[in-house]
Amino acid sequence: MTAVPAPRGQRGRYLGDLALTALAPASWGTTYVTTTTLLPDDRPWLAATMRALPAGLVLLAVNRRLPKGEWWWKAAVLGVLNFGAFFPLLFFAAYRLPGGVAATIASVQPLVVALLSLPVLRVRPARAVLFSALVGTGGVALLTLSAEARLDPLGIAAMLVATSMMAVAIVLAKKWGSPESPLVMAGWQLTVGGLVIVPFLVAFEGLPPTLTGENVLGFTYIGAIGTGTAYALWFRGIGRLAPTSISLLGLTNPLVATLAGLTILGETLTAGQAAGFAIALGALVAGQALGRRSALPAPVTPPPGTAAPRSEAGSPAHTAPPTTAPRPDPRPG
Repeated sequence: MTAVPAPRGQRGRYLGDLALTALAPASWGTTYVTTTTLLPDDRPWLAATMRALPAGLVLLAVNRRLPKGEWWWKAAVLGVLNFGAFFPLLFFAAYRLPGGVAATIASVQPLVVALLSLPVLRVRPARAVLFSALVGTGGVALLTLSAEARLDPLGIAAMLVATSMMAVAIVLAKKWGSPESPLVMAGWQLTVGGLVIVPFLVAFEGLPPTLTGENVLGFTYIGAIGTGTAYALWFRGIGRLAPTSISLLGLTNPLVATLAGLTILGETLTAGQAAGFAIALGALVAGQALGRRSALPAPVTPPPGTAAPRSEAGSPAHTAPPTTAPRPDPRPG
């Protein structure tokens, strides 16, 4: 079946959604530079708490909306997956692994999302998207790995679990839809995640005796920009884009981290790293373009009471997000 070109207005909206959503992982790519230059040393629980809880409380105060009905437990589940467990595991891995190893492990997220999408969402990812995800992982590996990279088993396990948790959160958010705006959803989940982390902060690290002006600036940046704003855009994208399309945007994280290292920390790239950068960037662009243009499969009449798996290119994920929770297949975060 021949693919029908999307109307120009629809294509423009789609590209706009991609661009806005990509700002989230792009801002996460600056976290490493912010952590190494502005935040206190060796304080993963403090960093995780300050990244989630203040932003969540501010969004709750601004929006003044609480979950209703089943969204109390759904927001709690997503909050733990996205923040309460993900942030501590992420910082734990960051302190035990070189950034390149962590970035390469995180880049397999599109493949995890693709594997989960078929049984949970009954969405069959386009082959071009899967191929782009594999190529992108290879590009990130070339860009970030070095011969001296140490492979700490606990750090690798933590990063794999963290990456898988975020993939599960993407798929569940797509399945459940969204009863509220992305800012409201971000406030619920960040607050839950931050409250989950606080007891561990008190038990394992305690509160810091003092904070410098640089520390306050760093925490403000990662809380307001890298978390509150970024996750609102991320959850908005979940409501509008196909599952692996949004997870492929995660490749912008190591790309931006590399650019930040070059411009702020004075790092340099070898020829192999430059090739890896180009491969990862090409895979990101190709995955979005080819996934969008993939032809839809021939119509299949499913047995009564069942639904045939859909191609990701033809998924209703590309439509506007719903305003009520039960509607099928929108993506909120």
